[in-house]
Parts: sequence; C-alpha cells; structure tokens
Amino acid sequence: MDIPEFWLDLGGKGAKAARADGMSNALNLHHSLDFLGQVIAARIRLWLGKGEESSTGTSESLELACYDDGSALGTFIASARPSFEELVILLLALAPHVRPHFLDQVIKEALPGSGDFPELGGVRDKENRGFLPTGETALFLLAGADLSKRFEVQRILTGDHWFAKKNILHLEPVKAGQPLWSGRLLLNRDYIELFTLGRISAPSFSAEFPAQRINTELSWDDLVLSAEVLAQIEDIKGWIEHNAVLLNDLGMAKKLKPGYRALFHGSPGTGKTLTATLLGKYTGRQVFRIDLSTVVSKYIGETEKNLAALFDRAKNREWILFFDEADALFGKRTNVKDAHDRYANQEVSYLLQRVEEFDGLIILASNFKANMDEAFLRRFNAIIRFPFPKEAERVAIWRKSFPENIHFEAGQDLPEMLGKFELAGGSIINVVQHACLKMLARGGEHLLRREDVLQGIRREVEKEGKVFKNLLQEND
Repeated sequence: MDIPEFWLDLGGKGAKAARADGMSNALNLHHSLDFLGQVIAARIRLWLGKGEESSTGTSESLELACYDDGSALGTFIASARPSFEELVILLLALAPHVRPHFLDQVIKEALPGSGDFPELGGVRDKENRGFLPTGETALFLLAGADLSKRFEVQRILTGDHWFAKKNILHLEPVKAGQPLWSGRLLLNRDYIELFTLGRISAPSFSAEFPAQRINTELSWDDLVLSAEVLAQIEDIKGWIEHNAVLLNDLGMAKKLKPGYRALFHGSPGTGKTLTATLLGKYTGRQVFRIDLSTVVSKYIGETEKNLAALFDRAKNREWILFFDEADALFGKRTNVKDAHDRYANQEVSYLLQRVEEFDGLIILASNFKANMDEAFLRRFNAIIRFPFPKEAERVAIWRKSFPENIHFEAGQDLPEMLGKFELAGGSIINVVQHACLKMLARGGEHLLRREDVLQGIRREVEKEGKVFKNLLQEND
C-alpha cells in the first residue's frame, strides 16, 4: 500500500490520524521496507563494484528511525533495541508476509539485467512464487564475501541467539547434506500478527495446536472448595504474581527451573477444570485445555511432533496449559517388552522434558494420583487433592447452582435436603439443568418440583453404574 504524503507529517495531524485509525503499523512497516530495500540495493551495488565498503558492510548512513507512534513494530524495536544486522534479518523474514513480491521488485531494480543471482540465496516454492529469503540471503546482505563478518552474522541465526530463545525467529532446518544456511528465515506467526495487525490472536484448535481456550463466567464465589485446597491455590496465585521478581530481583533464575507445575487430582466434577479456568481469569492469563487423547498417536514419532508444536506455540506467551485426563500419557511407564513399549516410554520422557522446560504454568488433571508416574510426581511444585465434597459442601454447591429467580414447593428447603446425595459439583449442575428445563417446559411460575430434581439425580447416579436410592423418603 502506498502511504500518502500527509501520513509522513508526524508533527501534524497525520500522525494523530494514523494512531486513531490503526494506521501506525502500516506507517512503520512502509518505512521499514523502504529501509530494507535500500540495504539490499546498497549490497548489490557494492558486490557489482558500484559502491564503497563501510563498517556495516553495506552503507553506514542507512539507519532506521521508527516513528514513535505506539505501533507494535515501533514499540518492539524501541524495546528490544536490535543491532543493524538483527534488524535487517527481522525485516527480511517479515517482508514476504507484508508484500509478497517486495523482495523480487527490489532485487530486479538493483540488478542490471535478468538472470540468476545465486549469491542472494533465497528459494521459491509451489505455493508462493515470490522470493523467500534464506540464511544465505541474510549472510550476503550483511557480510558479502567477508568470511569473518559472515561468521558473526551466523551467530544471529543459531539457537543461542535471543531471536531463537524468545521464539521470535529461527532458521528452517535443512535436509541432510544441504548447506546449513540455505534454510528459510521463519518468523513466528505471533510476531507476524503483532507487527501487521497490532495484536496476537488466540490460536484455534487444530492439528498444529491441539488445545482449546477455555473461559468461564463464574467467579471464585461460585466454587466450593475446602480451606486446605484454597490455601494451595493461593500459592499458585503467588507464583504467577511474584515469579518475575523472584527470578530477576532476587537472583533465583540460576537456581530454579522455569515455570510452575501443579497436579490436580480427584474425582470427576470436583472443580479441577473450573479452578484452572478461574486462575487464568483472575490473573489475566489465557487457559488452554489439552485433551491428551487428541495428542497421543499410534504412529511412531507423531506424539512428540504434536507436543512439540503445542509447546513451541506456547513458549513465552504466559499461558496456562491445562492437561486434562493427564494419565493418558503421564501414566506409569511400562517395562520394555517390545518396540511399542520402548516408543511409549520415549513419548513420556519427551513430555517430561518439555514440561520441565516450559516457562509458564502447567496444570495436570487426573482422576487418580496413583496412576501417575513417580518420576513426574517428584517434579511437581504442587500436588493438590480435590476431595469429594462433604455433605455441608454439597449443600453449598446446591444453593449456588440453583438460579436465584426460582422457588421451591412450599415448606421445603430443597438444597438442604439434597446434600444427602453423594454427588460432585459437575453432577449437581447437570441435575439443576435437567430440573430447570422440566420447569420451563411446563410454563407458568418458576416453581421447581422435587420429583424433577430426583429424576435428574437418578440419571446421574445410574450413569456411574450405581443403584439410585431416594434418600428424601426418610424425611417424608
């Protein structure tokens, strides 16, 4: 897109309009691509003997001064303060996503004639006919044929650089025997969104990201937990709030493993998922539920691949990863009897490694702690048992579960009476839903009948293969 001249008048109304209309990203991107085009042209002129060498290898006078307009790209550059070389590599990786044919146009204008120019590196594929920059492209632009300078630039493309550590940019792995730096420059999709749209959207469930974001309209007041469980939940809140100070200000980063790992175990419906969701809601973190049944594959190597995609996407995002039915993969490792057992144990070991490396909060939910591998249990920061609610707690859950604008048959304190039934919170909600639907189907006043509630309880009890007994008859 061409930016009109008045947008460039940052001292007047143009800059204000850019900010107001969301054009600030476009303004800085336009300026940045112009800067990158000058760098490319300067290097090609130098290579063809039509320019002069300088300390930067291209042109010392080239300098990107991003507009202080609050744009995502401008803010990132001001905060990260990348070097000239780092900035060129970042813009190279970003350019195909902003203007797919930008690099083709710049190169064509800088070269005297048609034909191949292998020094530039780059690749083209069937899906995208435009020039896709590689590590060789970056090395040529920033170092030319200077081997010493090329080795310096190569360090930016390694896993030890902050680009890779912060999951911003990396070099695509190449096939065995291929030149190491011929892989494409790959910019993390989150940063592509950030630099173009000004925000990072939550990923959708897919094969590449087998997790679903979970939310709730409930609050802590809607959750009935014992005092002991609530105290342990407060410890997790404390880690979320103070971990950065603990690691950086108190110098504990070298002594502690990154992240925090918690195991929630207990019967279904006792509040494990809701607790994880509320932790995210009240600490400003997104919570993603991973159903391990969708991750584990019967094909060798596929489970690790699925997990790698998940953890790579979540890196440095301050998400809460909630692994439901965790014993599907985190369960006890088996004795190796055949190749299948060996690969299953490799999957467990790989997951253990990624869990320990993750810098955010990981919560594993299991119905039975006994199913979990002891090697995992030793590595948890917190193991929290969600006990089956006692009668007084069940009464509290019933009271919180019924809508406020309904009433019961005269002379009955139904929630108090229903506490006798041994149901967890999840089952109680199902019963309330059933009874309320029956009430609405009848029409008229919002009068909730006891027999509708008992019918719902019967269904929940029989779901678990148990025999229903009407405990309310004892009081009649």
